[in-house]
Amino acid sequence: MVFSSVRDGRGPKLRRGRRAAAGIVCALALAGVVRAQGADFNAEIAALSKAWAHVNYEIPDKRAEGREAARMAAQADALAARNPDRAEPLMLEAMLLLCEADTKRDMRGLNLAVKAKWLLDQAEMINPDPFGDGSLYALIGTLYAQVPGFPIAYGDKKKARRYLDKALAINPTGLDANYFMGDLLFSAGKPAEAIQALQRALNAPARPGWAVADKGRKREAAELLVKARQALAGRRGR
Repeated sequence: MVFSSVRDGRGPKLRRGRRAAAGIVCALALAGVVRAQGADFNAEIAALSKAWAHVNYEIPDKRAEGREAARMAAQADALAARNPDRAEPLMLEAMLLLCEADTKRDMRGLNLAVKAKWLLDQAEMINPDPFGDGSLYALIGTLYAQVPGFPIAYGDKKKARRYLDKALAINPTGLDANYFMGDLLFSAGKPAEAIQALQRALNAPARPGWAVADKGRKREAAELLVKARQALAGRRGR
């Protein structure tokens, strides 16, 4: 699950030089800076992605998980502040905040989930598909599915289904979208449909650089698949 407790780098502008040669040199130099900035940004995003997977799946102690999630969320927040036109750091900050929320058993967890949702809304306005795989829609969808509804929070099963459908329209074989859809269907008492979604999740192709996350998510999918099959068998045995 995402959590269980409740269950802003633009490159510099080119200046016109007095001489064409000087202008070309300036342009080439600045282009190099832009490429370097882009490389640095991508490297930081990759590092934050790996940090999220480590926090979410490899730290067994909840207190340690919460501390590390909060520390990495602060780094994502700083990256977002330096790059206000990019959605990726906002999404990763939200993901890390949800890891922290997973370690809380009181209103602090819900407050973190509310902040995460706000960050995801901001990310969606900048770029609704920052990683090109529908994962932002999938994450928003599962938040709508898991948090309490009004008046406590923003939970809404219908909105959850709409966002998950959007994610699957972009990436029908996606691991996260299919797993979250399976979880939603299982919670709605539809084990047969949940089984189909969870099987697609288990057959999802590997994502470069996300080995730890893929392994952890597929483990969750396999565990939920067992429960869905048991539920379906129980219905048939009545």
